Amino acid sequence: MERVEFAQIPEMFASVGNLFLEKKEELCEMDARLGDGDLGLTMSKGFASLPDLLRESSTDAAGDVGRLLMKAGMKMSSLVPSTMGFLMSSGIMEGGKAVKGRSEMDGVAFADYLVGFAAGIQKRGKCQTSQRTIYDSIKPAADAAKSCVEMNAQATLVEVAEAALQAARAGVEATKDMLPVFGKAAVHAAKCTGVADQGAVAGYYKILGMYRYLSA
Repeated sequence: MERVEFAQIPEMFASVGNLFLEKKEELCEMDARLGDGDLGLTMSKGFASLPDLLRESSTDAAGDVGRLLMKAGMKMSSLVPSTMGFLMSSGIMEGGKAVKGRSEMDGVAFADYLVGFAAGIQKRGKCQTSQRTIYDSIKPAADAAKSCVEMNAQATLVEVAEAALQAARAGVEATKDMLPVFGKAAVHAAKCTGVADQGAVAGYYKILGMYRYLSA
């Protein structure tokens, strides 16, 4: 796929939502060991609802992909009022700001969206890399996507998405050697050694869901 048209944006995120529905129990089980146990529910509910929110917002967005994402992200925040839910909606809104004014998403726009998405998470969560959070997979993914288009302005959408996916996967692996800073996981830090952070895994799945759609 060379580009995602405005009308296709809901379908791209439907792929993400479907993957989170598939991975819901896995993420809940991971989260139950070191968190509240509701990560899978939050991610599946939020992203499964996002395609319809995007469709509802399409008229007001007037063909602007950025405006579409910003409007839908704002609506999504009220559906999943949890820490991770707010992080996701903030990421989507910031990602939307990064591509505002565009009628489609090509490789460059996809990279810009991921950079904005990562910035939204960092801004809302006050997190940094190496703190064992979703940011540890999303930030490397955004950086890899940005580097891909900087090295090759003609990089295809799939090439950019694949670079992001590989970096996100590596980011997940890196969390196995990190100590948690936030939440219940910080209290049980000893249990985290050698175990991937569940938030980082969720971040990887978000990229994977998009990649599946783009590479189909």
